Amino acid sequence: MSKSMKRVRAALEAAGIAPDIRETGAARTAQMAADSVGCHLDQIAKSIIFRGATSGRAILFLTAGGNRVDDKKASAVAGEPLGKADAALIRAQTGFAIGGVAPIGHLNPIRAFLDPRLLEFDTVWAAAGTPHHVFPLNPHDLPRLTGAQQADFTS
Repeated sequence: MSKSMKRVRAALEAAGIAPDIRETGAARTAQMAADSVGCHLDQIAKSIIFRGATSGRAILFLTAGGNRVDDKKASAVAGEPLGKADAALIRAQTGFAIGGVAPIGHLNPIRAFLDPRLLEFDTVWAAAGTPHHVFPLNPHDLPRLTGAQQADFTS
């Protein structure tokens, strides 16, 4: 088990959630991940990371699989212009590689925002620290686990 996945497992256990990490195979898209676990596309909690143009810090947007982050709305929510976060920034702040960024288990604290669409489901699935693993959780646990604020940032 990778160090990244171990951090996710430990974060789940610390939160009192029994880890149920599953392999998705070569799921390169949210739809492929949804197909692999047999859920609706919007039950995939995507971790989209931008770089704050002023702060230089990574900012996490947790969004439903079928939604897209609207750059203007996301910048307004973050309170600063946003730019593309490169792999080095994402790895340095979260400890995860692109494609496997989990909403929990980050190496460093990260500001996070939550797409309300995720809260419409009993269960959502999120990356478990690798591009090939996901875990289920109650989406109502996301604010507690991540500190994410609900916000309107999708188009």
